[in-house]
Amino acid sequence: MSDSYGSLDYQAYADRTPEAPHGASNIRPVPRISIQAFCLDDATVHAIEAAAEDRRMQKAHVKLHKGGIPAAIEHYAQAPTPNLIVLECNDDRQKLLHDLDQLAEYCDAGTKVVVIGKMNDVGLYRELVAQGISEYLVAPIDLYQFIGAIGELYGEPGAEPLGRTIAFFGVKGGCGASTVAHNCAWTLARNYRNEVTVADLDLPFGTAGLDYNQDPLQGIYEAVSSPDRLDETYLDRILSKCSDHLSLLAAPATLERAYDFNEGAFEGLIDIMRSATPTIVLDVPHTWNGWTRQVLTSADELVVVAEPDLANLRNAKNVIDSLKQLRPNDGLPHLVLNRTNMPKRPEIKPEEFATALGLKAQMSIPFDPQLFGTAANNGQMIAEVDAKNPVSDMFNELAQLVSGRSDANKAKRTVLKGLLSKLTRKSA
Repeated sequence: MSDSYGSLDYQAYADRTPEAPHGASNIRPVPRISIQAFCLDDATVHAIEAAAEDRRMQKAHVKLHKGGIPAAIEHYAQAPTPNLIVLECNDDRQKLLHDLDQLAEYCDAGTKVVVIGKMNDVGLYRELVAQGISEYLVAPIDLYQFIGAIGELYGEPGAEPLGRTIAFFGVKGGCGASTVAHNCAWTLARNYRNEVTVADLDLPFGTAGLDYNQDPLQGIYEAVSSPDRLDETYLDRILSKCSDHLSLLAAPATLERAYDFNEGAFEGLIDIMRSATPTIVLDVPHTWNGWTRQVLTSADELVVVAEPDLANLRNAKNVIDSLKQLRPNDGLPHLVLNRTNMPKRPEIKPEEFATALGLKAQMSIPFDPQLFGTAANNGQMIAEVDAKNPVSDMFNELAQLVSGRSDANKAKRTVLKGLLSKLTRKSA
């Protein structure tokens, strides 16, 4: 956990820590989310700090700021919003509602907001809920109220799944889909500071462990081979931590066994990941069978990776046509052309390749064996090898595209309509 306050007198708060209320053991744990709080009073700061150290919030990343709602407006005008924003206010009703309207202009889709205030007014609570605020807590709060409110917010029956799945699929073996997926996932975690889990579904030959310089003893095989044991606790045990916001469910990458799965083998795992992690990147192997088709059909977002030659174009056409039938009510996949401008290789022009597939959006990553080879051999991402390389900017653009978020460097425009978790940005 990080904060903007520096050293705090934790012992002083510990001496004032309230006794656990009846039923505290039943408070829901908080999933793997990012929380940013903008506080005014020291008592609120200490309560949230203490809550962040509680076992039920061990998965969450909490960051504290000073200044209340005005500071939040200034901050999010130039930064992406987290999964949850906590705002403390001392203003009157009209000032509070006005500031929340202004803040809503900068909220990304999926962000929830909790307000902490001193007014114990049922009418105000109803007005805030009608305006899209997820919860209102009356100050002073304690750690149990804070944890309980967040746990209920994400764990209430009928709540939408927290996570969003992004599947990457290469239309031809060796076209670099895994490299694109791993760099995009790393960039998502770094740029937006929200939790990302990468699931390497290529069990015999997966490279995510190598790319992230990880060698875990357990991973995806243990998850799918023991469906009766699989829950959030077990998943946490087999995840490998790659960075503050990036976790990996690695493939065993051995040939000691055959990896034969039925069509729904990965559904339970993906459901559990969606309940606990905001962003799930699925590295789907280049094969076509019941379970890969099911994974691609059910993903929230698809990225198709290809090289600019005839065999890739044929395969891409077959894949896109199949996905159109399997996902008739979803948008088309994002197309990434990889290893373009390879010397002495006849290539199909990127615009002609995309037009043949009926796709508009496309991205071309140039052939650069030195850059990609160095990254692969060192277990690093492209931005770690050369952050100023144009390819690094391409992964930033791709991460923004698949996340559905607006550019962190540009002011965001959204409408506070319905629940804040369903905010939609105004069209430009």
